[in-house]
Amino acid sequence: MVSLHINAKKKDFSNKVIISGDPLRVKYIAKNFLQSSCKINSIRLMLGYTGYYKDKKISVMSHGMGMPSLSIYIHELVNEYSVRKIIRLGTCGGIGKLVKIKDVIIAMGASTDSSINKLRFNNYNFTAISDFKMLYNAYQISKKNHFNVHIGNIFSTDIFYGQDENFFNLLKKFKILGIDMETAALYSLSAELNFKAISICTVSDCIFTKEKMSFKDRERTLYNATKLSLELLLR
Repeated sequence: MVSLHINAKKKDFSNKVIISGDPLRVKYIAKNFLQSSCKINSIRLMLGYTGYYKDKKISVMSHGMGMPSLSIYIHELVNEYSVRKIIRLGTCGGIGKLVKIKDVIIAMGASTDSSINKLRFNNYNFTAISDFKMLYNAYQISKKNHFNVHIGNIFSTDIFYGQDENFFNLLKKFKILGIDMETAALYSLSAELNFKAISICTVSDCIFTKEKMSFKDRERTLYNATKLSLELLLR
């Protein structure tokens, strides 16, 4: 076994990986978007698959919920499997009137209430931003395919339950587009470990209107974001 939490062989992974929190979403992507896909990881049911998209070797891997869980898998993918490009394909809560259910948010930057980046950055505030070339290419692909995307800042939180309306109003005031639990850590690790990364999230629920997807929709209704992510890994 190459690493503590991944039982794939060294060459099983592509150097380009789509990560997602939900193992069933990863399984769905492998089955419906990749050709000749095979399972390469199953430890703790964090599923991983490698297959081909337009003849390019692509891997998909689940990372669980929250920044600590994501950080474990990112660290092992980069340091043990030599992954150089990572796209987080996730979901988020939408903030503001312009953001609707099933819209796609491309995270240019990520604010956070977590201390995880301060721990990495000697207690200073780290500006968590995406790779510019990936951001630019994601915008161009979205425009070409007429995907309804929003580009801007999101907020990565350690708290799923318990935030009050004052908190969400503050995010809205500062033009935060969405809220997730992982992106800020992905971007700080990208800087620290020297790999390229971007977070692309489908809006699964709207904070103020209370609309939300079913769990089946969360698993399967991510076509635009998945297509965008795969096309982006071809660049």
